[in-house]
Amino acid sequence: MSAEAKPVTVSILDKEYVVACPDDERESLHASADLLNSRMRELRDSGKVLGNERVAVMAALNIAHEHLEYKRKKETYSSDVGSGIHRIQTKIADALKRGPQLPFADSTLETT
Repeated sequence: MSAEAKPVTVSILDKEYVVACPDDERESLHASADLLNSRMRELRDSGKVLGNERVAVMAALNIAHEHLEYKRKKETYSSDVGSGIHRIQTKIADALKRGPQLPFADSTLETT
């Protein structure tokens, strides 16, 4: 795929913007523009925020907040998984140090 950026047109609040974008990132750019357009429309249509510039800033703040919250949760989850794996590894190492705890079948056991 070409890394050369080519002009791509996206529409946000009925206004078109031309953005330079590599071919392999076009789909992501369109998805991002669609998300921003949707959020901006929601804010504008709610009547709580007036003016396109304020709508854009509020939408950007909301999306940034959601991104940071997702990132924090992902990091917490990764840390929790890492801690769990470490605990399991420690238990396995301790069990291996103690040696076998269960009797194994050997020639001293009676057979019927």
